[in-house]
Amino acid sequence: MEMQASRTLAVSQQQAWDALNDPEVLKLCIPGCEKIEATGENQFSVAQALKIGPVSAKFAGKIKLSDIVAPQSYTLAFEGSGGVAGFGKGTAQVQLVELPPDESGRPRCELRYTVHATVGGKIAQLGQRLIDGAAKSMAEDFFQRFDEELQRRYPAPAAPEAAPAPAAAPAAGGIPTWVWAVGGAVVVLLLVWWFAK
Repeated sequence: MEMQASRTLAVSQQQAWDALNDPEVLKLCIPGCEKIEATGENQFSVAQALKIGPVSAKFAGKIKLSDIVAPQSYTLAFEGSGGVAGFGKGTAQVQLVELPPDESGRPRCELRYTVHATVGGKIAQLGQRLIDGAAKSMAEDFFQRFDEELQRRYPAPAAPEAAPAPAAAPAAGGIPTWVWAVGGAVVVLLLVWWFAK
């Protein structure tokens, strides 16, 4: 299986990098993830509950990061086993590209990834279309959660308050313009009322 996609994030390249390397953020964002623990330098153990079609299983796996160029890219190697449900293994190339700020000046970056994976066991018997569909759905779910978590951690700055309206210039004789406007409206209402009688 091969999958390739990209997503624009409303955070800086460094903020996205920090989140992608934070086990707590990943645990919150990976569908069905029960744990991610560091087991060594750039190595993690993962436990995840998955359901693909009729097959449900708990997977235990390992993740190892290599070719690290902070805060731009890394290669992620993964392998996991779900007992009789089967296994999965593969690699993913992850890249963060800084983008120009949006119209409001908010930082942005693009997350690009390419995944190469193989599966075996009962999962492999489900058929490529079902597996590809489940993988794309999980990826979309992950990125939506990841984006929401980044927005929670790095909210958009509040819009600047509008400048107060300038005080109405005094009209002739030192009476403010708004007094003349209200007075005129009252006169018009009185005239309408008078002629309607």
